[in-house]
Amino acid sequence: MALIEINNVKKQYYSGDDVVEALRGVDITIEVGEFITIMGQSGSGKSTLLSVLGGMNHPTTGEVEMAGVKLYQLPGEKLADFRAQNLGFVFQSFHLIQYLTAIENVMLPLAIVKMSTLAKRTAARTALERVGLGAKLDRLPNQLSGGEQERVAIARAIVNNPHILLADEPTGNLDSKTSEEVMALFRELNDAGQTVVMVTHNPENGAYADRTIHLKDGMVNGHIKLS
Repeated sequence: MALIEINNVKKQYYSGDDVVEALRGVDITIEVGEFITIMGQSGSGKSTLLSVLGGMNHPTTGEVEMAGVKLYQLPGEKLADFRAQNLGFVFQSFHLIQYLTAIENVMLPLAIVKMSTLAKRTAARTALERVGLGAKLDRLPNQLSGGEQERVAIARAIVNNPHILLADEPTGNLDSKTSEEVMALFRELNDAGQTVVMVTHNPENGAYADRTIHLKDGMVNGHIKLS
């Protein structure tokens, strides 16, 4: 069953009189429970595609349909609500608040949710336990390794049980051993039913996915089915 349908999506940026075509008619279907990696050279449109998919970057033309909802037909506030309820985001640079503990960072997406503080703390603890950090709830980011900070970022992304987990170069700042551990964690989350869409420049990361989509010059340049 298709969870995400991207239909003829184009994205243009204007720089003076120049037009930069970041995406040039992308068509992609992603099924419930798939683990997809998106690969391509720098400038191929990978991060632009992920931001369009995440409801953060309005396409110039085309449609993004998610769980039957046409994303960019939603008014601004409803689009923000849809993102908060259905999408989890993991970025290369972690984006952790340095003066908040691990559990407080993970609680941040729940700030707008009508739950008791105790329920929010319980949900955050559960998310941190899922990523193997149950013993480090009260550590500040600078008391954690790079891999542990990425795990906190992943816990924050899954704390509200989103339908889709979007990751942009999540291992870009990590050494190879830590990268493998983080990719194994994404695979575990996927095996538990989480749909994952990940932009990566590392071909080795593609081995953890069900399918790799290659972009070139803003267009899909092929799919590789891995399982």
